[in-house]
Amino acid sequence: MRNHESKITKAVDLYFSNLSSRKVRNNFKRHEDVKVSHVSVLDWCRKYTLKVQKYVDKLVPKLSGHCYADDTEIDRQGQKDHFWACVDWGTRYINAIHYSVVSGYKEASIFLSKTKKNLPKYITTDAAKFYPKAFRKSFYDNKIHGLKVEHKTVNFYKDKKHNVRIETVFMKIKDRVDDFRGLKALWSAPILLAGIVLQHNWIEEHTTTRKLPSELAELKLDTGMNRWLGLIRLSCTSH
Repeated sequence: MRNHESKITKAVDLYFSNLSSRKVRNNFKRHEDVKVSHVSVLDWCRKYTLKVQKYVDKLVPKLSGHCYADDTEIDRQGQKDHFWACVDWGTRYINAIHYSVVSGYKEASIFLSKTKKNLPKYITTDAAKFYPKAFRKSFYDNKIHGLKVEHKTVNFYKDKKHNVRIETVFMKIKDRVDDFRGLKALWSAPILLAGIVLQHNWIEEHTTTRKLPSELAELKLDTGMNRWLGLIRLSCTSH
């Protein structure tokens, strides 16, 4: 790349930490007298998210198995797309994500199938009608005549309770999307949301545990102080 690695990774970190691409551009101009276009910032974020995601997808975290999952609406050029996420509460590690333009049984089944890499003890969702069928498709085992993964539900209309733990994750993600002033192209949106999840799992210490979710999941990689740079280097040497 023409630009120095520290400049690129700082831009990526700032963007996924909550600055829009234009605010990252302005930050470089004010504090470092460096010219960089907001388009370049987005290009770097997408390029290195894809590279790092491909690498971490091969790793196997050690999780508690106590998972909370759901989908939430994401604004994309006035459209209401859906972002699905599953968080392992013992580690705060987000172990499965999915992006779709609609909700429903089919998308829920695709999403739940992504949690099979680390088979949870249970997954708690809200009481949406499509979840039981999606769970049966994803986790039913004929040998045990039942679900391999327990499905727990939180029914707000019945119990006046929300699926709070996954909602805290969604609030953080949606705050960042709001700071980006929404997402634009459909091809780009899933990549940028995956970058936000990488930031959550690998870059920023969790405010409650004071540790990285990846560390709690016993994925202790030697990334150094500049964690984005460390992950990029590891992804380049893993081929």
